[in-house]
Amino acid sequence: MYAVTADFKNEEMLADAFETLASARTIASDFAHLLPASQRRTLLGIAQLIMLGELAVNRVLDNLQIPD
Repeated sequence: MYAVTADFKNEEMLADAFETLASARTIASDFAHLLPASQRRTLLGIAQLIMLGELAVNRVLDNLQIPD
C-alpha cells in the first residue's frame, strides 16, 4: 500500500509521481492496442495527456534546488 506521510521530501514525492505517471502511460498504451480503432485513439490521447504530466513533473525535478 502507498501512503504519503508528512516526512516525505518533495523530491521523493515528485519522483514517485513521475514513476506512477510513467506506469499509467505504459498501461494505457499497452491496453490501447487491444481496443477497436475509435476507442484506441481515445486511450492513446489519454496516454499522451499522462505523458504531458510526466514532462511537467520531470521539469520540476530538474529545477528543484536540493539543499547540501
